[in-house]
Amino acid sequence: MRRSCSWARVSVFAMAMFLAGTAIGQVFPSRPIRLVTAEAGGNNDFGARIIAQGISEPLGQPVIVDNRPNGVIPPDIVAKAPPTGHTLLVYNNGFWLGPLIQKSPYDPVADFLPVTAIAVSPSIFVAPPSLAANSIKELIALAKSKPGELNYASTGNGSSSYLAGELFKALAGVNLVAIPYKGAALALTDLITNRVQLFIPPATATTPHVKAGRLKALAITSAEPSALYPGIPTVAASGVPGYEMVSRLGVFAPAKTPPAIINRLNQEIVRVMRLPEVKERFTNAGVETLSTTPQEFVVLVKTEIAVIAKVLKSAGIQPE
Repeated sequence: MRRSCSWARVSVFAMAMFLAGTAIGQVFPSRPIRLVTAEAGGNNDFGARIIAQGISEPLGQPVIVDNRPNGVIPPDIVAKAPPTGHTLLVYNNGFWLGPLIQKSPYDPVADFLPVTAIAVSPSIFVAPPSLAANSIKELIALAKSKPGELNYASTGNGSSSYLAGELFKALAGVNLVAIPYKGAALALTDLITNRVQLFIPPATATTPHVKAGRLKALAITSAEPSALYPGIPTVAASGVPGYEMVSRLGVFAPAKTPPAIINRLNQEIVRVMRLPEVKERFTNAGVETLSTTPQEFVVLVKTEIAVIAKVLKSAGIQPE
C-alpha cells in the first residue's frame, strides 16, 4: 500500500512538472525580447535584425536588438540573464571558439542552450594593393622573411577575424601581430589606407572593396571554393592544408531555460529562416542560411569546439 501511495505521489509530481512546463511555453513571452549581439554593421547584427523583424508579430511582443562591443561582453550578458527566454544571444562561432584562445567569463557549453543555427559564411584574407603578396603562398614567404613585422587587424580577441588569424599563424608557422579594433568598419578603413597589412573579416564586409579595387582578395577560409565568391582560392589549397574557419551564426538562450521555451523560439526562428525572401536577403549579402533543431545545434557546437581545440593544442596554443 505504501509503495502504491509513493508511486501515486511521483505520478502526480511528474504530471505537475509537465503541466508547469507546458504553461510556461503557453505564456511565453510575457514581455519584450532582447537579442544581444555585436556592434552594428556586421553579420551578427544583420542576422539579429532579420530575426527580430520576423518573430515579433507571431510572439506578440517587441523584439529589441541590443548591440554591444564585439568579444566577450554580449555572451557574458546573456549567460547572467534570467533563463526565461526574454534575453537571447545572436552571435557567431567566435563566441564558442574564443575561450579556446582567451580565458572568458563564461562557459560556451555549460552556460548556454543552443536554439538554432541560422547562417554560415566564409571569411576572406584581404590586403591593400600595396602589400607585396598576391597569394597565400606569397604571404607566408613574406611573413617568414620578416618575422613579427607583418600585422593583421582583429575585431577583438575571440572574434572570428582573430581566430582566423591565430589559426593561420599556427598552421602556416608564421608570426603576425594582431592589431585590435572595435569593429570591422574601422579595421577596413585602416586596411584601405595601409595602416594595417591584412584583415580576415566575413566575406560580406570585403566584397565591395575588392570589386572597387581598394583591396585585393588572397584566399577564402572555407574548406571548399565558394559559389558565392567564385574565383577566390581556399587557404587550404594555397599552402595551408587543413585550414578552415567559417563564421557560423546562431541563437542561444541562458542555461536552464525551459525546454518548452527553447522549442517555441526554435519553431519561430526556423520559420523565419526558411522564408524565400529571407533566404534571398542572406544570399544577396553573401551568406548561406541554416536552420537546425536545438539538438543538432548542440552537436555542431561541440564538434567544432573539439576539432579546433585539437588543432590549437597541436600548435601549442593555450588560452591566455
